[in-house]
Order: sequence, then structure tokens, then C-alpha cells
Amino acid sequence: MTERALDKGTELHGLSTAVLMPSIDLLGAPVRKAVDPLTLIVGVGLFQRTVLTLQRAGIRQLIVVSGQEEDRLKQALLNGPRVNIPVRWMPIREFPLDDPRTWESLAAEVRGFCLISGVATVFSRSLIEQLRRDVQEGLAIIVTQRGDRPDVQKRWLREVSSGMSDGLADVLVMPTTELSAAAQVAGEFETVPLGRWLQRALVDGRVRVTSIDADASCWYQPVVTPLDLHRAEHRLYTSLKSELEGFVDRYFNRKLSRWCTRLFIAMGWSPNVITVTATLIGLLAAAGFAVGTYTAGVVAALLFQLAAVIDCSDGEVARLTFTDSPFGAWLDITLDNVVHMAIFGGIAIGVYSNVFGSEYAWLWLALGAAAILGNAFSFVLVNRAQKITMGSEWNSPKHAALSEFMLKNVASRDFSVIVLLFAVCAKLEWFLWIAAIGSMVFAAVMLWIVRPSGILLRPVR
Repeated sequence: MTERALDKGTELHGLSTAVLMPSIDLLGAPVRKAVDPLTLIVGVGLFQRTVLTLQRAGIRQLIVVSGQEEDRLKQALLNGPRVNIPVRWMPIREFPLDDPRTWESLAAEVRGFCLISGVATVFSRSLIEQLRRDVQEGLAIIVTQRGDRPDVQKRWLREVSSGMSDGLADVLVMPTTELSAAAQVAGEFETVPLGRWLQRALVDGRVRVTSIDADASCWYQPVVTPLDLHRAEHRLYTSLKSELEGFVDRYFNRKLSRWCTRLFIAMGWSPNVITVTATLIGLLAAAGFAVGTYTAGVVAALLFQLAAVIDCSDGEVARLTFTDSPFGAWLDITLDNVVHMAIFGGIAIGVYSNVFGSEYAWLWLALGAAAILGNAFSFVLVNRAQKITMGSEWNSPKHAALSEFMLKNVASRDFSVIVLLFAVCAKLEWFLWIAAIGSMVFAAVMLWIVRPSGILLRPVR
């Protein structure tokens, strides 16, 4: 990351700037010593996680009002996942928070709205995206974990007035005009102005207190104690969900994969290493199916299920540690399909070996070949559908909806459990029929969906 000054000449609309205060909370109280901005949570420091979440949520400029920890924070950003947005550092020794000129300088840097936050908080990307949609001219937004009760603003006013900052929210969105108003308050009271400003703004109706209870994806967790760290980790793990996952992934594989994810993060494994590991286990399962015995088939099915569980972890690690990449996504889906085709081939060879010499033994190899070809063609069509979706080039909303349904409900790892059931029942030849027919039908349906949106090989803009 290269530090550079913010572009003052660029007019930004909406919420595009964030101000981080690692040393104090919103009311000016020092952050408790038990919490360090570099405290690791799921492999990433609190400060880094805050910056990277803001970046992923669409924040385009960042101002850090830093204390003695400035050098350590800079080093953390240099050594962590890449930060692409410009970061400006405003040392408290040069920009005291009780000096109105500091707030005037902040107001001059911001266009539209700014988000003010400490870093002793873990919040979701969805929360910031929702705040960016909710901004209204002349109105500030403060986020609370309290419920939306009628007396919530009165309680806030009472607690702010009495200086009770414990339990107050650590996320505030302010229009540029209110930053200027905060500067006036600092001049009047010679103190960190946000607490005083909140008192006045709440009474005047210039602040909207919003609760995070309504939407489970819009969450934040203050991190003050070791118990809070565990709660934040739990929030992060339970928020994991892939766009393309079926019933078994959601209610079984994800439950187990989180334990694997914890282990992989502790070991420092990258998502791509995890992807390759899952692939090797899947190929070993395919070799087990090719043996053709009952015991080998059951063991192979269990290995295939293990590979499906571990395959969930690569994406989880990538999202939790901000190490996802286009190449990683391509590698994941490509190797997934390599494993699936190897599984079909292994089962076909195993069934064929058991009936070798019979009149119709060739049928099982033909079914295996059909399943492999159907899977390969489906892989090409799914990639095509995803590119059309990214380019918003669907020929009609109907085809877009059908593609989304097929990708979310059919193109999943759920069939790993079906393989296990057939292996236990010693009926893998039945699965081979289902795989051959099912992959061909899926490919035909995807071809019908994709075809009206353009020639199959036409590049998507």
C-alpha cells in the first residue's frame, strides 16, 4: 500500500469516506488497554479487519486519527492483505481532537458523508453497505445493538448526557455539515466534541438511531474483553455462506468445515493450498471407487464427503482473511469439476470390474463417459452463465432467474451424500445411471438458458 494524500478536488457523493480513531471511542474515552488495535481475530488484526471490511463495502477514502500506535498500524497494513484505497494519517499530536481546527480539517477532506468508527469493533460488510444506502441529507445515523423501542433515543440522550459511554455504538455516519458543527462545539467546550454534539443533535432530531436487530447480516460486535473476542469470532464464523451451496452444504458441510477452517487458519494455510488438499483427497476417493469392492466403495465415499467438507474451508478462509482472488475462485471450481469427473470415472471402472466379461459390461463405461462429458459441458455452461450475470447481459429476466435457480439449487456438492448412501447400500451402479442422465439433463437445461443471451463462445463484455 502506498500512502498518499486524499484528492480534495474530487467531488464524492454519498458515503465514501471513513474516519478511524484507534485510540478513543466515539465520546472521546480512551480505548481500554485490554484491547489493542492489532489484536488478532481469526488471523487478522482488528485494525486491518476494519480497514479491509470498509474497503470491501465500497469506502473509497480513509482518514486515520492516530496516536502513539501509528507506526505499528502502518506496518500492519503494509504486511497484510493489499489495501487499495488512499489512507491519510492525522497524528493526534498534530491534530488534537479537542481543537476545532482538527474537525474543520476533517470537514474539508470529506465530500457528502463520512463514517466515524473506532477499531475495537468487528462489523459486517453488509452493515456498511446498508448504511451507504440509508444516508439522508442533513441527517446523521448512529448504530446501536439495542432494540427499536420507542424510548431508545431518550435513553441514548440520558446516557450521553451523563457521560456513560460503555455499551454505546461505535459506528456513526455524519454529513459534512455536521462535522463543521462538531468543530464549533469543540471550540465552545474545549473537549472532544462528539459527545456534546450528540446531545444537541439528538434533541434537534438530526440523528437517527438505528438498530441492527432487524437484519442478521448487518451486525457489529464491540471488542473490549476476551469474551467479546470469542463473540466476534463466533459472529464471523456464523456469517459464512457461499452463493452456490445446497441443503447439505448449508446444514451439514458448513457445520463441520468451520472446525477445519479454524485449524487451517491456525496453521497459516492459504485458500489455494486448502483447495489442492481437498482435490487430492477427492482423487484418492476416485481411486478407491475404482477398486470395485464394497469396503473400498464405502471408504471412498467417506473420503469424498471429507473432501466436500474441506472444499468449503478454502472459501471460508479466503473471506475471513481477505485473501480471496479471481485465480483462487477459478482454481476452486476447476478442481472441483476435476474431482467430480474423476469420481464418475472411478465408479464406472469399479462397477465394470465387477461385471467384466458379461455381455453388457461396456454399458457401465459408457455411462461413466456420459457422466464425465455431461459434467465437462455443464462446467463450460456454468462459467458462461456466471460471466453473463456479471456483465448483466441476460436476454430476459426469466432466463436470469432460471440461471440463478439452477446455480443455487442444482450445481452444488450435495450429491456427495447421495454417493455415500448408494455406496452403503451397495448400489453404486444406480448412482452411475443418475449421474449420467442428470449431468446430461443439467447441461441441456443450462444450454437452453444460456443460448438466447448470445452465441456460446461469444465473449461477454
